[in-house]
Amino acid sequence: MSHTPNPLQLFDISPDQIDAVLARFYARIRVHPQLGPIFNGHVGTTDAEWDTHIALITRFWRGAILREPGYDGSPMRAHMQAGNVRPEHFDPWIALFEEVATDTLPADTARSWIALVHRIGRGLRMGVEDMTRPASVVPSLG
Repeated sequence: MSHTPNPLQLFDISPDQIDAVLARFYARIRVHPQLGPIFNGHVGTTDAEWDTHIALITRFWRGAILREPGYDGSPMRAHMQAGNVRPEHFDPWIALFEEVATDTLPADTARSWIALVHRIGRGLRMGVEDMTRPASVVPSLG
C-alpha cells in the first residue's frame, strides 16, 4: 500500500507501520516479566481491553508523528496517577520498544521513532520522579 507522507509529520512512516509496531510492542509488553503486571493491572487482561488501550496509544503516536487529530489524553497525568509506575520501569520499556522498532521498520524510520521515544520517555520519567521525590530533595537533571 502506497503512503504519501504529510509534509508536517516528523519523519517518513505510514499509519500501517505505526500500527504494526504498536501491535508487536504491546503483545510483548503483556508478557514482559517486569512491565506486564503493571500494564495488565491498569489496562486489563482481556484482548478487548488491550485493543482499546492500543487504539488509544495509536491515536497518541499518530498525533505525535503524523500530526493526525484524535488523541486528547495526557500521558504525563496517566503515568503520574498510575501509582505504581516507577522511574526504573522506563529503561526496559524503551529497550523493548527499540527491539520492536528495529525489527519492524526500515533503519532510518526506526532510528527516528526511537529518538522520539527516548525524548518522551525522559519527560515521563522526570514526571514520575517528581511525584516520588520528597519536597526537600533537589531534582537531578541528568
